[in-house]
Amino acid sequence: MADHQEASVTLPSDPASVATARRYVAEVLSEWGLPDDADIADSVRLIVSELATNAVQHTFGQSPTFTVDVRLERQEWLRVGVTDSYPRWPKRLPAAVQQDNGRGMVIIRWLTAEAGGRLSVTPTEDGGKTVWIALPWSVGAPARSATGY
Repeated sequence: MADHQEASVTLPSDPASVATARRYVAEVLSEWGLPDDADIADSVRLIVSELATNAVQHTFGQSPTFTVDVRLERQEWLRVGVTDSYPRWPKRLPAAVQQDNGRGMVIIRWLTAEAGGRLSVTPTEDGGKTVWIALPWSVGAPARSATGY
């Protein structure tokens, strides 16, 4: 396998694109050898869903598209980034139990940290931003059993 693999897709900033982004990343990771039932695969799918949802909901129509980048570096790190053209960076909001939203970044941070990874945000040349997660690549890790234990 190459030292560096990349894949990317640009989608319309529409709620239906969230599921498309999640499926796209799952297919790429499967092609790169990550079993669909690996714990990290579930985490990545949820992280992509949350990042894509943020790119759709919190750009207030000012980012007509968003891009999902997936990178595998030296079989050591999986990096997933979601880029939009809206200039405001994600904020950590208090997530009250009664709220219908506001917990996305909390979920992303928790899943990323639990997997031994890190989260970062970088500006784009056009004034937008990319929210990145970097996770240790764990293709050799045993898959979770069907019962989840």
